Order: sequence, then structure tokens, then C-alpha cells
Amino acid sequence: MVGAKATSRIEVVAVASRDRARGEAFAQAHGVARVCGYDELIADRGIDAIYNPLPNSLHAAWSIAAARAGKHVLCEKPLATSEAEAQAMFAAADAGGVVLLEAFPYMFQPQTLELERLVASGAIGELRTVFATFGFTIADAGNIRLDPRLGGGALMDAGCYPVSFVRQLFVCRPQRITAAARWEGGIDQSLVATLEFPGGRLAQISCSFATAVHRRAFIAGSTGVIDTEFQNHTDRAPDPGYRIKRGTAWLAEFETVAVPSENGFRVEIDAFADLIERGDRAALDLRRAASLDNAWTLAAILDAARPRAPEQGDARHGASA
Repeated sequence: MVGAKATSRIEVVAVASRDRARGEAFAQAHGVARVCGYDELIADRGIDAIYNPLPNSLHAAWSIAAARAGKHVLCEKPLATSEAEAQAMFAAADAGGVVLLEAFPYMFQPQTLELERLVASGAIGELRTVFATFGFTIADAGNIRLDPRLGGGALMDAGCYPVSFVRQLFVCRPQRITAAARWEGGIDQSLVATLEFPGGRLAQISCSFATAVHRRAFIAGSTGVIDTEFQNHTDRAPDPGYRIKRGTAWLAEFETVAVPSENGFRVEIDAFADLIERGDRAALDLRRAASLDNAWTLAAILDAARPRAPEQGDARHGASA
């Protein structure tokens, strides 16, 4: 709600909840005037758009219902549990004439946009390898992110960030994936994956629900490297920025570059409002392609990491496009 209150582009008029008491407590705490059920919210013609923060397994059904009711949808990451689900969600948005956007606050940060620009412009030469990671500890056994029935697991919650970040830099989905995970309670508690992209380019991602908090990426090109965080909220850091080293000399030094301090939810909401107002088909198509690639890649990583009897002479698991 901090990000929503920081922008003039939207007005939050209602909150939907299955539990009336919880909904009213949230509304009172954040100054929202109205509480209603999911169906009531979607049926209200006075509401133009919804934010869908439900568990991963419910993203598709409720986003499709909202799109069919003519409402724009900002859907919490990851957009879907499969590419087929994501395709159905975009089909509903097209039929309803509305915008569907995957909610990745980091993606709209000036920091991320600058990193994408640097890589695309050749500032570090040809992109060769990327390593991206995000992890933290979940101690509460009742946390919905630990429930496999709700699409839980480290990859779908934390790992979708490094997967998305890598995809934004390579601008395509990987051709081949190998992965391994530690499984506990039906979900991946920690996971690592290697992603092979066209042209022999490689990336590795890792994620965990069982480590100290960390979120970092290392981007290596033929003539330079970038060391960075890829935060949702750069306003949480005292001096947000990234480090870049240009050239191939052993003694080349890193330069620290400052970036604007922004609340990720605010810049995300502003981007959502822009896409609705401008109807920029090219921009929407780019966001759609990224979301479809993310959905395919997440599902392929999970499939590659699931325990199975190894083939004779090969203990690896893999998935290919």
C-alpha cells in the first residue's frame, strides 16, 4: 500500500477477502473504504483494474475472471504455473480488451532499466554468462509459500526473480535446462539451475527458503562485468547502485554507479497505468513475451529438478526447448 499511496495514477477503492474480519482489519489499517468478496469486486463496474496477489495456483482463474469482466489485471509474480496457463490468461485479456501485466517491481526500477540498457548497448561487450541468486529463510511451517497445493516452493517465490532477470538480459528463453533441488514437504526448499541460451551463452540461477537473506547478480561480457543487486525497492538501500568494470585487464577496477532511490510498487503501478493509458502494443508485446518465457522456464526448471531414477550412465536431469 505504500507504493499505491505514493502515486497519483490510481485510487485504491476496495479490498477483497474471503474472510470479512481480516479484510476489514486490512482496510482500516491502510485507509481503504470498502471490503467485499472476490466475485463482488470483479462484478463492480465502477472498478477499472485489480491487483491479484493470491497464491500462485489461483493467479490464472481469478485473473481470467477479472479480464472477462473488462478489468485490467496487475497479477503478482509468477504470472502462471505453466505456459499454457499464461497463454489462457493473455487470451482472456485480449478478448476483454484489457491489459494483463506480470507484477515484478524490480523490473520497473531505474536500476534494472539501466542494466538492461548497458547490456543491450554493448557496454560490457558480448554477453557471455550471468549468475543470479535470491534466498531467505521461511521459519513458519504454515506459510502458504511452503504449500505445494498452492504453487509453493523456492523457485516459484524467490527463484522467479533471477529467472526473470536472466531472461531480461538474454531477451529469450533458454534452449536447455539442467537443475537440482533439495525437496522437503513436497516443495523445493533450495534449487540451482543452469540455463543454456542460443549462441553458447550460459546462466546459472539459485534460490532458497533456507539461507540468510541474499539477492545478487553477476553479469559477464567479453569486455566487462557488472556486479549488482536487482532489488524490488532501491529505497531500502542507503546508497543504491551497481558496480561495473570495463575492459579485460587484470588490474581494471570497478566503478560504482548510483541509481535513483525508488519504491518498487510505485514504479510498477506507474508502468501499469502507462500501459493502460497509452495502449502501446509494442511495449505490451514485449512484456507478454517475457511472461510467457518465464512461465515456460519455471516449469521446465521444476521438471528438470524433480527426483527421478537416473538413466544408465547419466545422473543429470534436463529439459530442452
